[in-house]
Amino acid sequence: MSRPSAPRGDQWTFLTNHARVLIALAQDPEARGRDVADRIGITERAVQLIVADLEASGYLTRTRVGRRNHYTIDLTVALRHPAEADHPVGDLLATFLHREDTPADGAGTSAS
Repeated sequence: MSRPSAPRGDQWTFLTNHARVLIALAQDPEARGRDVADRIGITERAVQLIVADLEASGYLTRTRVGRRNHYTIDLTVALRHPAEADHPVGDLLATFLHREDTPADGAGTSAS
């Protein structure tokens, strides 16, 4: 009887990098891409691409404030996979953020 190889079993995680970037920006809406990249272990370019995906899909809005960006998350947008589409992204964020850090009203607010 063969056993699964260790490398395959050690490589997967429960969350995608998209979820990790969204959580990081919810925790710090003014975080720099470099800081998010360092925090979750991906490249700054990967963070930029993910932020563009999230922005294009309506999950977040990027506002320029001086030389920095401020990210506002729309907590009411549904999760993308059909199996979770009846849940807003705010439910996911609430799982990873302290309740006092998650806005109660939802849409158009920073998740900070």
